[in-house]
Amino acid sequence: MSPYERINAHRVPGRPPFGRPSSGRSVWGRRFSSVLPWVFVLGIAVGSTLPIRQWVHWPPHWSLGRSHDTDVILQRTGAPDIRHAVDVIRTIDGDTFEARVHLPPGPDLITRVRLRGIDAPELKASCRRELQMAEAATVALRDLLGQGSVAIYNVGPDKYQGRVVADVATKKTDNVSSALLAGGYARAYNGGHRFGWCANAAR
Repeated sequence: MSPYERINAHRVPGRPPFGRPSSGRSVWGRRFSSVLPWVFVLGIAVGSTLPIRQWVHWPPHWSLGRSHDTDVILQRTGAPDIRHAVDVIRTIDGDTFEARVHLPPGPDLITRVRLRGIDAPELKASCRRELQMAEAATVALRDLLGQGSVAIYNVGPDKYQGRVVADVATKKTDNVSSALLAGGYARAYNGGHRFGWCANAAR
C-alpha cells in the first residue's frame, strides 16, 4: 500500500482530498452566484421607493384631528365676549401658539391660536435682522402666556385650516396683542397683504 493510500484511508468521510473542491460546495456556489444579481436588483428597487415618502405629503392623522377640533371650537365658542380657558401646549412664533381649549361639556379640543390684530416677524426669516426680531417676539409671547390663566375670546376662523384667530388674555394682561404691539414685538394687522420685515429692519 502506498503512503498516499494510508494517509487518505483516515480522512473524514465526505471530505474531498486536499486541493479537490467538493461537488456539493461548487453547486451551492453556482446557485448563489446566479441568485446574487437578482438580490442586488431587488435591493435597488426597494431602496428607490423609500424617498417617495418624502415627496408625497400624506395627511397625518393628527392634522386631520386638529382641523376637526378647530371646526368644533368655531361652532361652540358662542358670543365674542365669552372667555374660554385654554392650556398652552407650545408657543409657535411671535403671534401664534398651540392650545388645548376647554369647552363645556367637553372633551377638550386642540387648535392653533393666531393672535387677532397683529403680525409678528417670521422665524422662517428672509434676513438676519428679521430672525432676531422673530426670536425676540416668540420669547415675549411665551413670557406673556406664562403668566397663567390664559383665555381666548372673540374667536373666529383663520385662512389656514387647524387654526383660529382670537383675542387672548392672561392673569395679568387683558389683551396680549396690545402688549406685544406696545413692546414693539409686532405690528398692527387686520388682513390683506403683509409686507416683509427685512426692508424696514434698518429703520
